[in-house]
Formats: sequence, structure tokens, C-alpha cells
Amino acid sequence: MTTASLPEIPHFINGKKVATTSGRNQPVFNPATGAPVAQVALGSAEEVNTAIAAASKTAPAWAETAPLKRARVMSKFKELLEKHHDDLAAMITREHGKVFSDAKGEVVRGLEIVEFASGIPQLLKTQFTDNIGGGIDNWQLRQPLGVTAGITPFNFPVMVPLWMAPVAIACGNTFVLKPSERDPSPSTFMAELLQQAGLPDGVFNVVQGDKLAVDTILQHPDVKAVSFVGSTPIAEYIYTEGNRRKGAHPLRVQALGGAKNHLVVMPDADLDQAVDALIGAAYGSAGERCMAISVAVAVGSVADKLVDALVPRVKSLKIDNGMNPASEMGPVVTAAHKAKIEDYIAQGERAGANLLVDGRGHTVAGHEQGFFLGGSLFDHVTPEMTIYREEIFGPVLCVVRVPDMAAAIALINAHEFGNGVSLFTSDGNTAREFSRRIEVGMVGVNVPIPVPMAWHSFGGWKRSLFGDMHIYGEEGIRFYTRYKSIMQRWPESIGKGAEFTMPVAK
Repeated sequence: MTTASLPEIPHFINGKKVATTSGRNQPVFNPATGAPVAQVALGSAEEVNTAIAAASKTAPAWAETAPLKRARVMSKFKELLEKHHDDLAAMITREHGKVFSDAKGEVVRGLEIVEFASGIPQLLKTQFTDNIGGGIDNWQLRQPLGVTAGITPFNFPVMVPLWMAPVAIACGNTFVLKPSERDPSPSTFMAELLQQAGLPDGVFNVVQGDKLAVDTILQHPDVKAVSFVGSTPIAEYIYTEGNRRKGAHPLRVQALGGAKNHLVVMPDADLDQAVDALIGAAYGSAGERCMAISVAVAVGSVADKLVDALVPRVKSLKIDNGMNPASEMGPVVTAAHKAKIEDYIAQGERAGANLLVDGRGHTVAGHEQGFFLGGSLFDHVTPEMTIYREEIFGPVLCVVRVPDMAAAIALINAHEFGNGVSLFTSDGNTAREFSRRIEVGMVGVNVPIPVPMAWHSFGGWKRSLFGDMHIYGEEGIRFYTRYKSIMQRWPESIGKGAEFTMPVAK
């Protein structure tokens, strides 16, 4: 089958699937086979503008829709997501490569945000103060911004869009999604489900595309807020470009960037539990998670025992087609990404790190053209090495040895990223001190991947987050609304004569 004969994954604009008129597209691959399965439209500026225009036209009526009605749409959407849970998970596995069980977990975590957004009548409630003085009452409103947008990564094609769109829409905004062009099918499917749930046409739109679509969104004066999750260079670019739009058309930006997440193993930790945690958190989803653990920090005497326990576990990872129920790890997303990870492994060798397990050259019978890597494990990694400093985003775990907890904290705090971190210990005081002193946005104690639940909020520190607010939860409600304070009194309570002094509570 030629690329031109492959089915096209279209846009979804104003309630309809729309084939591209740009003349541009690119193949979408099944990473397990290495073969293209579809082609995705790459939208033109005109197509992006059409989607934004649809969202702009619908925005006033949707903003005036009662929060309870918006909540009922979200509740119905949740029911439909549950009904099509396995369909979405299969799309993820087919286009991303993660194992089916992991893909199902991704759908569930997205569902939880939709469930949170279904409580929007309560979440939008604010405070009221009766008679602050002189017959004046004071209260607040949280009002929608208008047209909002999301730019999402390949590694969570269902969950991350659901981190953004349900909260934005429930708050009364309209939304334009630009999903990753590597695994775009779930985005249009979710748009259809939202339509079935009763969402009016134009409230949720999907524009497939590349950097051209991103830049068009950032520059459009009708777009009031943009959420992004992805690499730090792109997050910084989006945040910088967003800040250029000041004056009459300011753009609110929330951009979550890269990570280099550490898991600290103390000498008093349960070693078996720590090893299980490292194997799952480092090699799950082939390491293509912004919360993946990519550095094991071995403290003091535990180092040799930890490494000895890790080696056989990494070598015995069950790597296969993601639809195989026995699979623990599937392929990485593209051939180009596979080559990039292999180059990082070569750099680690040249820098003098001890490569204990080499994942290069791994093949899967029947899937020889797939984008597979085995797990790789380095020991004696040092902070100046590229494999320590940069986010590899693949199944590569680095072991760094430090003498004590103070050194572990100093090591982690010195890194430019501050997304997630974990500590394995049996000592409560160690856990408390670590949690307070570490300069990282999400902290796990004997929890390897501390992703907050839907009613909390997700986000890192330092160069892992650009912008003031974390994503989803109550931080998400604040991001997608504007705060307004109202003071009111009526003629009967207004005294005669002009008032020249600053009003104060009486």
C-alpha cells in the first residue's frame, strides 16, 4: 500500500470531520511493525483559522450555558469514554506502541479528569461577604476566557488532551486541540464522543498539524489561553511566543516541559520494593513518560546490591507487540526516536559510564521492522555526562552513586529540571526532611510515579514548567477562568454627599 492510498485522519471543525485542503500530510506508523497505517492531515493556517472562527462564534452562547448543563455534557462524555474504553486503548497501542494494559490505564486517568470536570457547578462557586460596610456586599465570579487551545504530545494521546479540554469546556470556554501528528486518531474519536454527549458544534475542534498549526494558534488574537505538554525547548518557545502577545490581545500560557526524574534509594529501603518500582517506572511505556524514572540515586552501602538486583530484571523484560498480554514493554514511537535513543546510549559509553545492559539491537520475532529497543542500564553515571543532564525519553536507566541523603538532595536540586522525584525509605524523618528540602514539583515517598489525582494538580518546578499554574484540578479551574470581584449597594443605603476618603470596612 502506498502512502497516498492510506486512509486520512482528518480535522474535526464545527461538528464535522474535515479533510485537509492544505495538500500536506504525513504517514502515521504502527511502531510494532514499522509500517504506515494512515496519513494525517497537516493543517494550513487557513484551516486553523477556520477552527478558531468556529470556536469564537460558539463561545458567547456556551459561556452563558448554565454550569449544570455543561456538567451534564461532561457526565455523558464520561459514560461514552467508559463504553469505548478499549477502543481508545487499542488506538493508543496501534499508533504509539505502549502495551495495551498501559494504554487502558491512560484512558482511566483521563476519565478521572472528566469526572472532576463534571463537578463544575461546585468548582465555580466563590465567596460572598454580606455588608462589608455602608450597605455594601462583596462577592466574586470566575468567568470563562473565550477561545482556549491545547497542544499535546505523542506519549499520552488520550490522557493529556483530557487534562485540558474537559476543564476548559466545563468552565465555559471553547477549545481547539492540536494533537501530536504521530498518534492523532484518538483526538477525532473523542471529538465525536463529545458531540454524541450533547456538546454544541464549535465548542470542541481538532486541527491536525505541525509547527505551522502551533504558530497560527499562538498568533491568533481570538485565542485567550494555550496549554502545552511536551519537551522543554518547545515549552519555552510557546511560553516566549505567548508572552510576545501583550497589549490588546494577551495570551495566557501554561507550558509543561521536560524532566529528569530521580528515584532515591536509601540503605534502609526495602530493596525488592525499590527494584520493582524502578523497573516499572523506568521501562514502562518504553520510558516515554514525562514522569518516567530515568535516574536511580543509590545512597551509600545500597549501591552494589541495587545494581546487582537490577541487571537480571532489565535483561528479562518481556518486550513484544503491545497487544500481547504478556508484554511489559512495547516499541518506541518512531524510527527517528529509536535512533536518537541509541545515540544517547553511545554517548554514555564514550563518556565512561558503565553500560551493564545494552538495549540496542533488540528484535521481536515477526516484527523485525518494528521500532524496538531493549532496556538499557548504566552504572557509575556522573552529573556532567549528557545521559544524566538531558532527557532521553526512552528505556534507559542511569545509576548515580552518592554517599548520603544530603548529597542526593544537592544532586537533584542542582538539575535544571524539577518535574518529579521519588524516595524509597523506611524512616519517617528522612521522608519528611526530603519532601521539605527537595526542589521538585511532585514528590513520591515509596511511590515511584507521583502523578497527582484529578482533584489535585500536575506540574513541576524549574525548567519543567513555564507559567504560573499547574494543570487540571483547582489550578486548572483558575487557569481557564478570570477572577472578578463585585461590590454592590442600593440607593437606600447610600448617604448624601460626595465621599472623599478611601472606603474602608465599617
